[in-house]
Amino acid sequence: MADLSAGDSKLVQYLNEAYGTEMRLETALQEHITMAERPTYRKRLREHLSETKRHAREVKQAITRLGGTAETFSAPGPQPVSDVAQAVVGGAQKAVALAQGPLHMLRGTGAAEKQLKNAKTEFASEAEEIATYTAIETLAGALGKRDVQQLARAIRREEERMRSFLEKEIARLTQAVVKAEVPAAERNAKPARRKRSSGKRTSRTPAVAASARTASRSRSASAKTSGKRKASATRGKASAARGKASSATRGKASSTTRKAATARSGARKAVAKGARKASATAGKASSDVRSAAGDARKAGARGARKAVLRGAGTAESGARKARARV
Repeated sequence: MADLSAGDSKLVQYLNEAYGTEMRLETALQEHITMAERPTYRKRLREHLSETKRHAREVKQAITRLGGTAETFSAPGPQPVSDVAQAVVGGAQKAVALAQGPLHMLRGTGAAEKQLKNAKTEFASEAEEIATYTAIETLAGALGKRDVQQLARAIRREEERMRSFLEKEIARLTQAVVKAEVPAAERNAKPARRKRSSGKRTSRTPAVAASARTASRSRSASAKTSGKRKASATRGKASAARGKASSATRGKASSTTRKAATARSGARKAVAKGARKASATAGKASSDVRSAAGDARKAGARGARKAVLRGAGTAESGARKARARV
């Protein structure tokens, strides 16, 4: 491996840790798929096996771009010592991964519990990977390695989705264990009632209990009575408010009616007064006509006609004026 800066060397170390975890998980997933019975669980394991293989390839490529070598174990120290340690530990890790499959088939009391234990192991592996890729993402960001940072973030999100699936699957697999290994009579059994302690709160005599019930009923009745009184008072206030509003409305209407009646009476009086004036004027005109006729008889026929015409004109003019005033 070429000489690397301190930052790149640390980043390669973390990436190699992730690479080794992906390689071990790949071997374990292959064995778990053969043991999975639920179709959805088996399908999701196959999908994650493909993701795990891709993660290993992408991490290896990132290590190569940084000038490092993809290893399943990264040992500090001189290169020869590191190479020997890598070969020894890498072989041991591969042997352990290969041996885990048969061992996982032996654990548990039944098929359901074996799958449950596998799921718990996978959940723990996902948590470890999430922690590893979180560290890689943070370190790469601090070093300005944006490509490595984005890769670690993308892989971490896929690991988080798998962990969420396993969290729900563990609950389902546990229910399967209950159904397979726990007798039906013991399922959904009601929890035993807690025994009452001998303290003051649980040592009441029947008389005390009866007194407490009576007091409770009395408080309930008092509360109901108080509620009824409050409701009655509220209704009384509302009725009084309506009465005030109705009285004010009626008073305004009565005042308006009286004013209208007064106006009508004034109008009738004005009309009657005008009629009386017109009648008086007409009477005066008639008297003038009669007087003019008398004068005409005295003055002669010709003079009489002129007098009559003048009197008639005067009377007619007076009558028009009287009608106009009315």
